[in-house]
Amino acid sequence: MSDYKSKFIEDALQIKALKFGQFTLKSGRISPYFFNMGLFSDSRSLSNVATAYAKSIIASGIEFDILFGPAYKGIPLAAITVVKLFELGGEKYANVGYSFNRKEKKDHGEGGSIVGCDLKGKKILIIDDVMTAGTAINEAFDIIKAEGGSAIGCIIALDRQETVKDSNMSATKAVSQRFGVPVLNIISFDDVIAKSKSTLTKEQLESIQEYRKKYVPSA
Repeated sequence: MSDYKSKFIEDALQIKALKFGQFTLKSGRISPYFFNMGLFSDSRSLSNVATAYAKSIIASGIEFDILFGPAYKGIPLAAITVVKLFELGGEKYANVGYSFNRKEKKDHGEGGSIVGCDLKGKKILIIDDVMTAGTAINEAFDIIKAEGGSAIGCIIALDRQETVKDSNMSATKAVSQRFGVPVLNIISFDDVIAKSKSTLTKEQLESIQEYRKKYVPSA
């Protein structure tokens, strides 16, 4: 496992953004773990988050013009990551911009629904926290298309690798297949287990394995 992946998981555990137990998800599923990106909320942890995103993007080799953060969670992620990309990647990322959408279109001043760089004619990488059903990401693709941009990929913090409702395909694979683009991640469910299994109880590991059998499709 890459150092930045391991560090990201360690930080998440330390600030309790990643917890093990029993958690009811929005989908109604009872998950043996929970990830709350919102708890990365101080300068140190946010700097580490930005580093993890930036290193994941750099390692992928993906080329793009603008990092787009869907409102609301994607907004700070895009801002901190675009800065870190320049710090770590140098001149190659010096002209990479960032943008985000307003939830409600502005009808005064400069107007419109996009804040930041104009998306028209640009290659866009979408950044978000977790993809469960893929709804927010699907909306982001629609926004970018309407603005004349071209979404060429997505990056998320955690890929839960779970199937979406009424499908045997994970949310990330479904989005990748639908739009024909890669979906990158900092860490996956497999990474979480590999890093944490030595500290988990027998009961927790059994619960995780049952969850995996039920909701995580085979590779």
